[in-house]
Amino acid sequence: MISLALIRFTLGLLMVVGMVAMSSKGNAASPLVGSMKKIDGTNKDLSEYDGKVVLVVNVASQCGYTSQYAGLQKLYDSFKDKGFVILGFPANDFGAQEPGSDSEIASFCSKNYGVTFDMFSKITVKGSGKSPLYKTLTEASSPSGDVGWNFEKFLIDRNGKVVGRFKSGVSPQDAVLTDAIKAAL
Repeated sequence: MISLALIRFTLGLLMVVGMVAMSSKGNAASPLVGSMKKIDGTNKDLSEYDGKVVLVVNVASQCGYTSQYAGLQKLYDSFKDKGFVILGFPANDFGAQEPGSDSEIASFCSKNYGVTFDMFSKITVKGSGKSPLYKTLTEASSPSGDVGWNFEKFLIDRNGKVVGRFKSGVSPQDAVLTDAIKAAL
């Protein structure tokens, strides 16, 4: 006969598992909603990226991590034919390291790094003016919280779920990032 203590333990365990599952960030809304202005001034409906693996990166042209543009381009070239995209969002939130206009940023990225992945108009990624995209990204990721610096990366799977967050020091060719991308593809 099953003891009453074992039944209570099992029920308690099931309740805890259920509460954890219900509070999981896996049920969070996809950050890929709404329209945002691309760096060329056209609007882009972010839902057009549904079904793709998306790496969202806040970028800056006068940062110690700016050379990551080259690695991001290489990463994009390696996986774009498998349904992978990179979305670059210039931001001037950290040390005023992205002072340029959209046209200056576009020219800089093209001339110096041959960037062909999608670049967007300059936005705010922290504080009271934070864009809705970054509000969702920073709340849905693990760990949650504000972006720490330029070139922080968020990985979104084909279902629109944030499945990875990588600090600025994680280079685009770092195995922890490339392995996460491969797993999401």
